[in-house]
Amino acid sequence: MSAKIAVAIMAAGKGTRMKTNLPKVLVKLKGRPLLSYVLDTAKSIVPEKIVVIVGHGREKIMNAFKDADVKFAVQEPQLGTAHAIIMAKEALGGFSGDVVILSGDVPLIKPETIKKLVEKRAETSSAITILTITLDDAGAYGRIIRDGDAIVDLVEAKDATDEQLAVKEINSGIYSFDSVFLFDALGRINNKNAQGEYYLTDLVKIAVADGRLVTGVECDDHKEALGINTMDEIAKMEELIGE
Repeated sequence: MSAKIAVAIMAAGKGTRMKTNLPKVLVKLKGRPLLSYVLDTAKSIVPEKIVVIVGHGREKIMNAFKDADVKFAVQEPQLGTAHAIIMAKEALGGFSGDVVILSGDVPLIKPETIKKLVEKRAETSSAITILTITLDDAGAYGRIIRDGDAIVDLVEAKDATDEQLAVKEINSGIYSFDSVFLFDALGRINNKNAQGEYYLTDLVKIAVADGRLVTGVECDDHKEALGINTMDEIAKMEELIGE
């Protein structure tokens, strides 16, 4: 894979449901912090830059990974996923290529899956390529709306029609962006929503309005894209790893 890649890892969340004083990404899975799994995967694709976006408990995270050869960006306060990348923009400064966005609490993502994402974006000249998952019960997850191979919208479950709710393909929250599009579109995003936050998912609408292609790569094993929010989920994932 010859693409130039930068990786941004979301690690600013408080992880309230973990019921621990540690930042969520420092909670241990099989004796290692969650973030260490994601960093190892990121490093294995040999990116030009890795930026970890920190917020809650940032001193602990920065200290734990002070020798990790990564840059840190601070998101304080936390105003949404797109706001996190806006805060990382300076650390990514001057980069041109694919910006891959990962979550610090999704430890099982594989390098091969990220490579597929980057390759699909390059092959199709997409503005965004999204890692998607198909679930029998998509529940409250945002639905992927397609027109053929192209993704034309991401619809939150609460805003979806009955027809859209029948869609089983969902957004994993893992992306590869064309950096030129990303840095431009971040300047055009707004926070006109109930939470008053800036969301990466809104960039799909911007790309489509610009006439740019948005594509998806379906994750072969949905366990790769599982996030962790509770200690029960840590226990379940330890069982998965042990299988």
